[in-house]
Amino acid sequence: MFGRRKKNDSADSAVDAASETEQVDDNVDGADSADTDAEEPERVRLEPEPRPDGPWDVSEVREPGEGRVDLGGLFVPGVEGMELRVEVAGDAIVAATVVLQDSAVQLQGFAAPKKEGIWSEVRDEIATGITQQGGVIDEVEGPLGWELRAQVPVQLPDGTGGFQVVRFVGVDGPRWFLRGVISGQGAVQPQTAGLLEQIFRDTVVVRGESPMAPRDPIVLKLPDDAQMVAEGAKADADEGSRFSGGMGQLARGPEITEVR
Repeated sequence: MFGRRKKNDSADSAVDAASETEQVDDNVDGADSADTDAEEPERVRLEPEPRPDGPWDVSEVREPGEGRVDLGGLFVPGVEGMELRVEVAGDAIVAATVVLQDSAVQLQGFAAPKKEGIWSEVRDEIATGITQQGGVIDEVEGPLGWELRAQVPVQLPDGTGGFQVVRFVGVDGPRWFLRGVISGQGAVQPQTAGLLEQIFRDTVVVRGESPMAPRDPIVLKLPDDAQMVAEGAKADADEGSRFSGGMGQLARGPEITEVR
């Protein structure tokens, strides 16, 4: 079933710094780039790493809809007891979040250069934005490759400051990039996130053939059998599981949720 949820502004705002930093970087023109190159060494751009365990491009999967929820730009694996939420920015659906008990993973696909991976660059931008706001970042090689384990500053319900633990994971594919944000116990205790990590690995990305600028979000759609519920029916549930930092191009909007 589907319904709209309120935003957790205190938690979401903690990651806005990363988004704003990346937006500035993305909008630098040629003249500014020349000045930057004079000050910093040129970044080495690498081809995407092999993906023997996924996530998958739609061309690599014979039946992408088998056992997965069709969201158009993503086919998300369905598992028993999960809740699927899609996030709206304006008129477009731009992210899907799978919630399993006390953990969640947000999935977002983006266009990427044909022969260049962008996850290394995105990690740097996320880390810069969060540390500038007083957060703590640890870059580690985890089950899904290199990831960021972050302590993100948030405002607690009583008005005091605190931190929330989040994991940013990402994989470069052919002309796309898939980012995941793991929150809840799957971030606090990474050894408990095996099923969420498997969902990320088994996700299928549909980039499409239309021209897209690097970092443009891959737009999603509602499943054909989606059912709506009254606004507020699931409000305030698991608010801390939502983050949109990491690419700097998306405005947040209301969420729609489905329980499977």
